[in-house]
Amino acid sequence: MTVKQLSLPELADGCARLGIRNVGLWRESVQTYGLEATAKLVRDAGLTVTTLCRGGFFTAIDPRERAEALADNRRAIDEAAALGTDTLVLVSGGLPAGSKDLHGARERIADALSELGPYAERHGVRLAIEPLHPMYAADRCVVSTLAQALDLAERFPAHQVGVTVDTYHIWWDDTAPAQIARAGAGGRIHTFQLADWTTPLPEGVLTGRGQIGDGSIDMREWQDHVEAAGYTGAIEVELFNDVLWARDGQEVLAETARRFTEHTR
Repeated sequence: MTVKQLSLPELADGCARLGIRNVGLWRESVQTYGLEATAKLVRDAGLTVTTLCRGGFFTAIDPRERAEALADNRRAIDEAAALGTDTLVLVSGGLPAGSKDLHGARERIADALSELGPYAERHGVRLAIEPLHPMYAADRCVVSTLAQALDLAERFPAHQVGVTVDTYHIWWDDTAPAQIARAGAGGRIHTFQLADWTTPLPEGVLTGRGQIGDGSIDMREWQDHVEAAGYTGAIEVELFNDVLWARDGQEVLAETARRFTEHTR
């Protein structure tokens, strides 16, 4: 998603030139290129798919909408397995129209996970709940903190449900380091993502993720926290940024690789 202006073959070529061996994919790009074609492309390029994004949006009250969401998440699990990744990232969903019931929305997430967790396990896929910054609670994700994500995840086995640690969404939370330790102790850190916090935020705020090094977040500090908690997996960079998307994608990919090297160990 950081370089969504690139086609998947262009992305694979760019990764090969830069020596990048891991890639996190989004379902929209995979579906556009084709699932089987994408799986073959990444295999032939020697790329490991670290995660597939995204599943989720579990908070609907309407039975038909709920059934559609569960069916779509089963498809997402199937897609993750076909791509060879063991992790599907979940954005859980916001409040349904007219609702003010955060607790009820979170319980519907738990209900969905109780159905999807065993299905994911049978396919060798883990579900990774991603808490999003509280500014997204109304429309995108009622899970706003790692504590809330873990309270949900810990109802299920760790090999079924864990969490995503994303610097953009948790850097402001002074309880997050302790929650990372809690997640690590339970084997529930399923992926770790980097993005910087820059202001002013754009209208709509969704595309406000800053290039690494341009904002307020100390990436090494958060890397220290997840590694101290026992995380040894890949570190992803996930940037939603209209300015970056308007630039040459290969240049952005190379810049991101440089910034990653500069701001991590």
